Amino acid sequence: MSKIGRLIVEVPTQVDVSIVDGLLTVKGEKGELKWTLPKNIVIERTGDALAVKRTSEDKPTKAAHGLTRSKLFNMVTGVEKGFERILEIAGVGFKAEVQNDQIVLNVGLSHQVHLPILPGTEIKVIKNEVIVSGIDKETVGQMAASIRATKKPEPYKGKGIKYKEEVVRRKAGKAAKTAKV
Repeated sequence: MSKIGRLIVEVPTQVDVSIVDGLLTVKGEKGELKWTLPKNIVIERTGDALAVKRTSEDKPTKAAHGLTRSKLFNMVTGVEKGFERILEIAGVGFKAEVQNDQIVLNVGLSHQVHLPILPGTEIKVIKNEVIVSGIDKETVGQMAASIRATKKPEPYKGKGIKYKEEVVRRKAGKAAKTAKV
């Protein structure tokens, strides 16, 4: 039995979960999310708790068991509280701004980078921080990863885009290595 898959998902009173013909729908105050359940996976409701069960013991079903529980938990959390990723931009002249339905990044390249904002995500730029928020954890994470991939932080001066909680290991430069006498 999957260690993650056997955990119970608690459903708050303001969140409504329904399953019709293998389509999982979760509604809350922040919005609505839908996801198609994998084959041989069943969700059982007991009171205000949901349990994910599998009907067969083949390898693909075992793999989908924990995935389904994690996806269900993230959907319930997303429609109740939402998700947020914060990125920091470091570098002289590096900046970001939101224009219409895209984010424009000036990060030391020969051109501006225009990234379309994924549906279901919202982006705010405050000084050197980019805040990506939404109800779908997967979409929020993908949007944040796309922004970070534009200019990853480099280890010598620390310039680039990094997650707020990320620690960039700095390296000593060439001058610092030769100064050891």
